[in-house]
Amino acid sequence: MKQGSINSRIIMLVILAAVLISIGVSAFSSLRELYPTVLAYTYTADDSVEATGFLVRQESVLPGQGGTVEVLPQEGEKVSRGETVALLYQSDAGLTQRETLQQLMLEREQLEYALAQSDGGGDSAQLSSRVADAIASLRGAAATGDLTGLESQTMELKSLIYKRGYTYDGGEEEDSSAALQTSLDDVNAQISALTAQAAQSTNRVTAAQSGIFSGLVDGYESLITPEMLDAITPSQLKDLANQKPAEDTSAIGKLITNSTWYFACALSEEEAARLVEGRTVTVRFSRDWSGEVDMKVERLGDPADGQVAVVLSTDKFLSDTTLLRRQTVDLVFETVSGIRLPKEALRVEQQTVTDSETGEQSQVSVTGVYALVGQQAEFKPVSILAEEDNYILVTPVASASDAQAKKALRAGDKIIISSGELYDGKVIS
Repeated sequence: MKQGSINSRIIMLVILAAVLISIGVSAFSSLRELYPTVLAYTYTADDSVEATGFLVRQESVLPGQGGTVEVLPQEGEKVSRGETVALLYQSDAGLTQRETLQQLMLEREQLEYALAQSDGGGDSAQLSSRVADAIASLRGAAATGDLTGLESQTMELKSLIYKRGYTYDGGEEEDSSAALQTSLDDVNAQISALTAQAAQSTNRVTAAQSGIFSGLVDGYESLITPEMLDAITPSQLKDLANQKPAEDTSAIGKLITNSTWYFACALSEEEAARLVEGRTVTVRFSRDWSGEVDMKVERLGDPADGQVAVVLSTDKFLSDTTLLRRQTVDLVFETVSGIRLPKEALRVEQQTVTDSETGEQSQVSVTGVYALVGQQAEFKPVSILAEEDNYILVTPVASASDAQAKKALRAGDKIIISSGELYDGKVIS
């Protein structure tokens, strides 16, 4: 027999022996652990149902007009009536003029800021030191993630660099200020000339009415509107879900012209019966946007094939939800907080109680759990708040006795889940 084959068999036998020993130790430990424990912890459970539906808004599409487009508002930004929403350039040269104009306006702002700060010392050594301090301050803010003063710090640094450059050229503070003013006059002249040129090659798209701007035109703007919600049915919602309208990429965007928006969905009759028209329900978004909003139940439709069309409304978080259309949300009816435990930890014990007036004793059933305190089992009465498939949510039973109150169940207690015999004060070794 070859030496290599013998070595391989020895190695395999050693591995097999190690596996068997590990299994044996684990089995022995589990047999000895007659009273396993779990940690009690606080938990919040929701009484909720899942719903998939559409966000519906009063929307006005801004059609495209060809050429190069520069959209000015940000997503979700409020736009006033008559405000410029987009600039349309007849050629790429117009866009280049616009970019140059923006750079000149930024330079003007920097020069004005530098000129306003020219009262300080103007010698080159002092300015160099201030530039170094400004750079260190900016780097420190970036390193710590504190960007609250980023704009002012950047403007300060740029103005110091301007002053330092002009001080080196002019040599004195008065000469530096004069040079700054000359540069500012030159920049203003360039801005005036370029603005006149840009006006001839640029068209403006203005808002016909005030609203919230969104750059997404998904095709649903005309398929589902607030006016349709008074009579919408579960089958219509299903048909909408099966459609795949194309986004209008030629459109500039759209304006949401009413602050109230809606969520329309279909629920089963049993689920819809828990809603009441005129009351509110908490709607939790957790996919494309994370947030909760209380929405009013605007309409509960007539049942059709076991389904009910539900329309909810709110005027909150409109700017945060402009990009949402078809969403799956949770309708939260109630939120319960307590201590979470496995079901097998729950026990019902018979206890003797004495009537304080008559002195008579009687047997009562008390629901509770056993906790491991030191090396002893301690019974802690609880009240069940909620019950799921694999856990229960409980709260400690209030006690008038200070001694009993100290023994009340708390988060962090070690709860015994063994089915073996237990009693209050039993020593667990």
